[in-house]
Amino acid sequence: MSRIGKKPIPIPDKVTVTLNGANVAVKGPKGSLERTLPEKVTVTQEDNTIVVSPVDNSRTARERHGLCRTLVANMIEGVSQGYSKQLEIIGVGYRAQVQGNKLTLNVGYSKPVEMQMPEGVTAAMGEKNTQVIISGIDKEVVGNTAAKVRAVRPPEPYKGKGIRYQGEYIRRKAGKAGKK
Repeated sequence: MSRIGKKPIPIPDKVTVTLNGANVAVKGPKGSLERTLPEKVTVTQEDNTIVVSPVDNSRTARERHGLCRTLVANMIEGVSQGYSKQLEIIGVGYRAQVQGNKLTLNVGYSKPVEMQMPEGVTAAMGEKNTQVIISGIDKEVVGNTAAKVRAVRPPEPYKGKGIRYQGEYIRRKAGKAGKK
């Protein structure tokens, strides 16, 4: 059995969970999420906790046990607290702008790169115009959106210019050795 899967998931106040077979719907103060879980796993609600258990002892059931528990826990945390990823833009003249649901990046290309944020995800500027905060209630969508923004100009190893996650360490390389 999965060590993660064995842990019961506490349901905080102001969050309601609806179980309908393999469908799990979670409503909270930040919004609502719905997901269909894979087969070979059962989800039950006991008092103020949710318990995920495998149907049998097959390999696929054991594999999906911890996964499904984590998916449900992420849904509950998302509708109660939300998720956010912070990105830093490093480079001379590199900056970002947010206009409505559109993120515009000026990162050294001939034209600015415009990215439309998916539904349920918002982009905001940090203290400077070189910090972008991507937030939402679905952890998977927030992470994928942040990865797509980072992929526009990933950090390069020589000068460290590009878009990186806040606190991300970029391994630097030495440049060419000059003639003496």
